[in-house]
Amino acid sequence: MQHANTTRVRLVERMTQFTIPGFDLDQFVRSTLAEDLGEGLIGGGRDVTSESVIPADARFAGVMDSRDAIVVAGLPIAEAFFRALEPEIEIELLAQDGDAVEPGTDLMRLAGNARGLLTAERSALNTVQHLSGIATMAREYVTAMDNPDCTLLDTRKTIPGLRHLEKYATRMGGASNHRMGLWDAAMIKDNHVAVAGSVGEAVRRAWEAGVEHIICEVDRLDQIGPALQAGAHHLLLDNMSPETLREAVAMIDGRVPCEASGGINLDTIKAKAATGVQFVSVGRLTQSAPAADIGLDFKPV
Repeated sequence: MQHANTTRVRLVERMTQFTIPGFDLDQFVRSTLAEDLGEGLIGGGRDVTSESVIPADARFAGVMDSRDAIVVAGLPIAEAFFRALEPEIEIELLAQDGDAVEPGTDLMRLAGNARGLLTAERSALNTVQHLSGIATMAREYVTAMDNPDCTLLDTRKTIPGLRHLEKYATRMGGASNHRMGLWDAAMIKDNHVAVAGSVGEAVRRAWEAGVEHIICEVDRLDQIGPALQAGAHHLLLDNMSPETLREAVAMIDGRVPCEASGGINLDTIKAKAATGVQFVSVGRLTQSAPAADIGLDFKPV
């Protein structure tokens, strides 16, 4: 039987008016807190540590701060977690998403019911640490690319359920979003080509199906002509050296945008971006960015 003294997750008060198209902030906050509280499980639906150790009327004040130099992302979402469990909370945001801050920078000051703050703490911190890690890495790649004529793109290599947030974080770091999912563009890759029989045939089928935006991956120069003739709108030049990329860009001759992808890291991105491609995509931004070192220290008031 579920414990009677349960923690109730309230609808988020949109104090910051934070929105991301396609992302339901209320649902994200509810489901994340429900997972941590064990809602629906025997004995679940509560923060057993806070309930047993912290008096119900105790109050805490705290400061969230960065221990490293980072690009901030996710503060409005952290605020939403706290407000869901402590609607009377006092919050002062001391930085904005997209800000580059130095080590020791205070990001958020908050005060309210101690139990509510402690219960929301880990969900809020996990989100800000993860998203700020992504934003920080994106900014590092933009800086290393050092090319205002070339745009850094993310990919679909995201953690399931977090795509909208992770792609938001790449934007905070200065990147732009590639397609959001399977629905907003066709991306023809080697497996599609293997089934269709050739690059040209795969692109032709997408064109005849009425797809409005067709991206085609090519890993050889002799695939460029057939892809363009069949109607590709964007070419992804996969795992090509800078020298081969220059040849590819010359062959494309501005007919469609082109993108360098594969084998791109902080050491190689500048040379590949300098070949004349309009875009460079990096899966690592969302696939393996390390979490930012962000802490939150409370004290009784």
